[in-house]
Amino acid sequence: MAVEELQSIIKRCQILEEQDFKEEDFGLFQLAGQRCLDEGHIDQLFEIIQNEKNKVIVKNMGWNLVGPVVRCLLWNDKEDDKRKYYFLMLDLLVELCNPKELLLGLLELIEEPSGKQISPVILLLLRPLQTVIQKLRHNRAYSVGLALSTLWSQLSVLPVPYTQGQMQADEYGLCQCCEALVEFTKPFVEEVTGDKENSVENEKLKDELLKFCFKSLKCPLLTAQFLEPPEQADTDPLRRFAAEIIGFLSAIGYPFPKVIFNHGRKKKTWDYLEFEEEEDKQLSDSMASLAYLVFVQGISIDQLPMVLRTEESVLSKGLDLLENSLLRTEDSSLLHQCLEIKSFLTVPQGLVKVMTLCPIETLRKKSLALLQLYINKLDSQGKYTLFRCLLNTSNHSGVEAFIIQNIKNQIDMSLKGTPNKWFTGPQLVSLLHLVLFLPEGAETDLLQNSDRIMASLNLLRYLVIKDNENDNQTGLWTELEKIENNFLKPLHTGLNMSKAHYEAEIKNSQEVQKSKDLCSVTVGGEEIPNMPPEMQLKVLHSALFTFDLIESVLARVEELIEIKTKSTSDENMR
Repeated sequence: MAVEELQSIIKRCQILEEQDFKEEDFGLFQLAGQRCLDEGHIDQLFEIIQNEKNKVIVKNMGWNLVGPVVRCLLWNDKEDDKRKYYFLMLDLLVELCNPKELLLGLLELIEEPSGKQISPVILLLLRPLQTVIQKLRHNRAYSVGLALSTLWSQLSVLPVPYTQGQMQADEYGLCQCCEALVEFTKPFVEEVTGDKENSVENEKLKDELLKFCFKSLKCPLLTAQFLEPPEQADTDPLRRFAAEIIGFLSAIGYPFPKVIFNHGRKKKTWDYLEFEEEEDKQLSDSMASLAYLVFVQGISIDQLPMVLRTEESVLSKGLDLLENSLLRTEDSSLLHQCLEIKSFLTVPQGLVKVMTLCPIETLRKKSLALLQLYINKLDSQGKYTLFRCLLNTSNHSGVEAFIIQNIKNQIDMSLKGTPNKWFTGPQLVSLLHLVLFLPEGAETDLLQNSDRIMASLNLLRYLVIKDNENDNQTGLWTELEKIENNFLKPLHTGLNMSKAHYEAEIKNSQEVQKSKDLCSVTVGGEEIPNMPPEMQLKVLHSALFTFDLIESVLARVEELIEIKTKSTSDENMR
């Protein structure tokens, strides 16, 4: 019945001109063809489509049958004898139908599935899609871009395998799709490289391929884990995909040294305005992924001239990349002018963010180690500039204490070796005034700033011991009065106020404990409610211990200052 119905529709359309086909005819043709498939008349349907007399009808209406044929291939058992006819039917429709209509139909089919159904559809339709695009004579670049964008959008929602077992299982088919996508893209890359005239259409195609490579670098390659040890690299499908993408970049005229070194310049050199917009949105992630693949994984590293030799997985890769770069650099070899480049200054600021905000302890520790490594690579003026910058911007007592310890180390090297103008004399005095002061005077929260205060006191104690008043290499002794007014005296007052406050809180807590009620406690200006009294007492006593420790070091510093000034006075009287 379905075959007769389809033949009736075709007979009626055979006497019409192509432009006279109505929307109703398209719908009836699709329904009748669908019924032929449902009733198993695949061989008869194949004959009707293959009939030369129906060529015009199939050209205009046949693309409506692609969806039903694809669904038959996806749903039917792989051992079904009819599968070869379904494949023949699909190939025939691709050959005969209007490529423009067929392109849109195929892309709609690719967009439909979700989850585990995405990869089977993509793997089935990539070859027909490639064939259809190659048949298009006009707007080839637009069609390639539309296809790649649609394919990438679907693949980007698939989970990226994390372990070797997941990669081998490839449950969602991402690895298979990546490899198939490479084969899909190759002819268009070859088309670009083969056009020696660099026509406008060729440049547009290059544009679309470049965008696809950047998108692939971000997803899935930015979050992909690569197999270890290195000897297993050849069996890693995502690593092979990464190598192909980098190869595509080079083939279309954007080898990775050019891409990486161009990124971040104030003047953009991409050929299209769209790339400047793209760069602001996601290009940074793509560039970071590319740099990691090259410098850490060593993919296509041979392209780089020897002279030139930033979620947990993403952070870890960024830190590995930075470490790899720093280890290739000699200590004190980065000139201070480098800090005038935005990216050079954002690196230590980014490390500070990881150190202070990242919930993963191993990454926090690694960031701290890398910040020290970064500091070591700067020249003296660079270190000095960075110290000032981080003291003004970090807003974290622990980070500031770390910087102050570094300042102490630089002063020590300068005093023991060749004097360094950045860590002795007037330049150092300017830096010391950033360190030896309380940001809010006596009202400063001493508990919250305890790390910084202890580091500052230890630095001051070191300076008093190592630098004699008569030598005054550090400028400490001429600035002592300012330091006492801005730091030591306010610290005394602040300690007295803080200790009195916490002693009162302890007394209040002890009274509440007798009543067995829950209570609140104010620590660092913040009220922590519903704390059991015994826990509150521990917090308060810990705060008092910190204040006692600060007070002890403060007393020792003042004692040393008094001894040194008295000794100098006695010498001058002789």
